[in-house]
Amino acid sequence: MLATALWGGVEVRQTINLLQVLNNQLVEGILTKLSQKHLDDFETFWKARLQCSTQEDQFWNWELKNRVYLSEAIYEGYAIECEGITQGLMLLATGGHRSRFEPDRRIVYVHSLATAPWNRPSLQAPITYRLVGSVMLRFAQYRSEELGYGGLVGLHALQEAEAFYQRMNMINCGADEAKENLTYFEWYKRRESVFDELGHLEPGFTHCWRSRNGVQTRRGRTEGISPD
Repeated sequence: MLATALWGGVEVRQTINLLQVLNNQLVEGILTKLSQKHLDDFETFWKARLQCSTQEDQFWNWELKNRVYLSEAIYEGYAIECEGITQGLMLLATGGHRSRFEPDRRIVYVHSLATAPWNRPSLQAPITYRLVGSVMLRFAQYRSEELGYGGLVGLHALQEAEAFYQRMNMINCGADEAKENLTYFEWYKRRESVFDELGHLEPGFTHCWRSRNGVQTRRGRTEGISPD
């Protein structure tokens, strides 16, 4: 792992794989913290093409999102780069949201997720890269694990993106009247015990729980992300 950006003292610059569609080959990209370079790429390469489209996020303003949300400690911004150009953008909330299935459990909430226009089948055929969205979403799940939330992730989906989240095996919780009837999706899994989410507290922390086979032990660890 290469590292340049920080969350909570931990550096973030993760090498990931994307599928280059034209050659049907995996190529290396970088997932890193959102920076001015990514916002500039949005303005230069994304914005005009999206505003000329009928995409539901055609008027999203990532510069504004950066100013409004990333000044707050609970928000984190990320981007994927490949061949020097921003391929995807994501805004996460690491506080203030709870699971629909177990309201006492915290989740990582995906506030916004977008891929570059040339990576969208509805705008270009063939697209340039696949796996951008899935890699970012898996990273949100990784952050949830890292924070001790057990991998729980939630989001409200734009209608044209619902099929993608269903393919990612997120649970469709139905329309949310409080969010303009957008469909709420969640990655949920039952925890084995209350101790299952405590392993993040200390590197090397070992906890155990009782199962049908007796006592099992597990050592807390950090795992990288990988595309589906």
